[in-house]
Amino acid sequence: MRYKKIHFIGLMSLLFCTKEAAVAQQQPAISSAAGSEKPMVLLDSSSFSNQAKFETHWNMFYPWGTDHNGAARMYKKQVTILSGGVLQIKANRHETWEGKSTADPKLRIFYHSGAVHLKEKIMVTEAKPKWVISGDFQVPSTKGTWPAFWITGSESWPPESDIMEFKGTDTTWQNTATGPDWKHLSWQNKLSAVAKPQDWHNYKIIMEKTSATEVSIEYYIDNVKTDTHTANFVGKPFWLIINMQMGGDSGTASRSLKTAVMKGRNVYVAAYTN
Repeated sequence: MRYKKIHFIGLMSLLFCTKEAAVAQQQPAISSAAGSEKPMVLLDSSSFSNQAKFETHWNMFYPWGTDHNGAARMYKKQVTILSGGVLQIKANRHETWEGKSTADPKLRIFYHSGAVHLKEKIMVTEAKPKWVISGDFQVPSTKGTWPAFWITGSESWPPESDIMEFKGTDTTWQNTATGPDWKHLSWQNKLSAVAKPQDWHNYKIIMEKTSATEVSIEYYIDNVKTDTHTANFVGKPFWLIINMQMGGDSGTASRSLKTAVMKGRNVYVAAYTN
């Protein structure tokens, strides 16, 4: 989700996902991640069950504020907890001049939208060598809409892993960004077509330590593995973010696009300890 120039794009694969994700409040299928191991659960799929639980686990906005790399500015009122354990983020078009985003590429703000980030950070270590991050989402795929479910470095950028990112089409991007700094980026990208992103689908990563510095990241859609990436993520703390950005890499939204909505549920985060 960071503003970026893609240096490498993997081959497009078609993944026609028609089966809806699990019923709300169920934990994701994680047998392939854990075997007989028992997880240390940071988030148990119920954090959107009511406002109090939401506020216990989540902060509003991006970790760095209300602006990012698109044409939407984040507001608390755009984020709602619905019945059934569902998070709703709504982007509304805002024609009144509100200036430009404070973040590159500093686009004019045309939408009020929402973003949330998990209060606890995620970090692969010797003691916590394996992580599962999963969530069910309904997202728009109209040109100009840019919903995402992702982790990004809390102390520097890169690193980044996009668990789910739609850029105005029915194709989701699952990306991994590595490198010593933003000037020396290396990207691994997996593009998969998703049948009806507006229906519920599950998006997941299994991230596991493979050496003193590196991890493997397995990407999944509806529990079908789409790709495996390798990254130097050991010892690097991450924020987990859910947001509904607009414009930017997803194209310019039509003036007729007054509202765009994404929904999430069953967001689950667990570490597996030695």
